[in-house]
Amino acid sequence: MTDGTAGATRRRLAQELAVVAGFEDPHAPLEQYHTPPDLAAHIVHVADLNGDIEERTVLDLGCGTGMLALGAALRGPDRVVGIDIDPAPLSTARENEQRVGAMTHVSWVRGDVTEPPLAPDGDTTVLMNPPFGAQSGNEGADRAFLKTAAAVSSVSYSVHNAGSESFVRAFAGDNGGGVTHAFAAEFELSRQFEHHGSDTQSIDTEVYRIEWE
Repeated sequence: MTDGTAGATRRRLAQELAVVAGFEDPHAPLEQYHTPPDLAAHIVHVADLNGDIEERTVLDLGCGTGMLALGAALRGPDRVVGIDIDPAPLSTARENEQRVGAMTHVSWVRGDVTEPPLAPDGDTTVLMNPPFGAQSGNEGADRAFLKTAAAVSSVSYSVHNAGSESFVRAFAGDNGGGVTHAFAAEFELSRQFEHHGSDTQSIDTEVYRIEWE
């Protein structure tokens, strides 16, 4: 696939995901941020090119309103499961599934991803935008998500705050995994909490593909 064709495919996916609604009442302690369609499309597209979507089980850990799960559902997986501890965004995710109109049905499961309610058989990919652990009392939250990814998947894609490379590579190495791909990405945040000082803010993030033994 040429760069031009790949770019067009990614842009088309971002357009399809633009209809996905965000959080109606986001909770700051859970770091509930709407994953931008462009970023979700980039992650899903890279996963698809690496053979990590089609004919596999895809788990979206901390799925929120379903952006990554629905992106995967548009790319021919066997099964997609979105897991979140908060029931409110799961309700929105079900509505978003109707808006997107993916051929693959998504199972929306309420559960704590640090104690996953399922252990899928077969080839499994995790896509996730975990909390960065930026809120007081929530430090290390992304570590717990990575721990689950290591336990339930053979490959994972995860979004982390900029400057996380040494942590992610060390964690992967200590848990039978290895980083195979890494790329920087801007994360556009809309104002949704009182501590946000502007209507929109762009933060630097990093996305990692990890293969787990």
